[in-house]
Amino acid sequence: MGPRISEGLAHGNTLLWLAQAQGAAPPPSSTALWDPYGGSAAIFLALVLFALAGGFAFVGTRLRAPLKVTRPELTVTWFMIAIWLLANYAVIIVWWVYGLQVREAYPNFVAPRMHRVGTFLVDAPVTFFVILYLTRRWGWKIALASAAIGTASAPMIFEFPFDLIIMWGSEPPLPGHPMLYRQLLFVSLFLWEFTTVSLLTLLPSMRVTAYAAYAVAGMCAVFAIWALFGFAFPAEPLSLGLNIISKVLCFAAAITLFVWRSDEEVSARP
Repeated sequence: MGPRISEGLAHGNTLLWLAQAQGAAPPPSSTALWDPYGGSAAIFLALVLFALAGGFAFVGTRLRAPLKVTRPELTVTWFMIAIWLLANYAVIIVWWVYGLQVREAYPNFVAPRMHRVGTFLVDAPVTFFVILYLTRRWGWKIALASAAIGTASAPMIFEFPFDLIIMWGSEPPLPGHPMLYRQLLFVSLFLWEFTTVSLLTLLPSMRVTAYAAYAVAGMCAVFAIWALFGFAFPAEPLSLGLNIISKVLCFAAAITLFVWRSDEEVSARP
């Protein structure tokens, strides 16, 4: 389930994925799931993203030492895990409802062939094993948990700003109340993204590092360049290339959360 969900989100092609999974047929106009930005809107979005990139870069310069996040108590930990599981269930249900609605609204259409966009299937295994290696000094249990949660959180670093950008131009190809369907989809996605990233606070092996801040700053800068060209659906070489680069940076950000040494380890080095 997990890889297919990540793959669907990576494409920005959620409804097409749903339609194919359900045997439905989306309308011919759904090959791009959001309208590109144009004119002053594109410039404003690019400026906001460049400012955000500058903010993360500034944070990176101020992080002279890795920042330790206070781990929650055991009761809070189980509560967080329960909310994360509910968020996963909510996303599955919402996607299923979308598939049923698309199938009911467009029973006679043939789904167009999906274009494979992004590098999640390549980046995720690499990220998993890199984090597993970096955290081996904590023991195999914590190393395995770090690799799993770190890899799961990496695409969420990309997906939250990405979804926030495209949601305003998305138009669910469903009759009736498209605004309602838009909120149904994106609210569940935001909840899933936030709860997944929050699991990082459970790991004693994780620190907020300057390297992670710089990687997120780079991702925001790539988004800003993409916005200058309208933040169009990644079908053309330019938008596709920017999409892939930004995804590589989000996985780099996740990896660098585990690239740090304690004062004791630094002082022990010859």
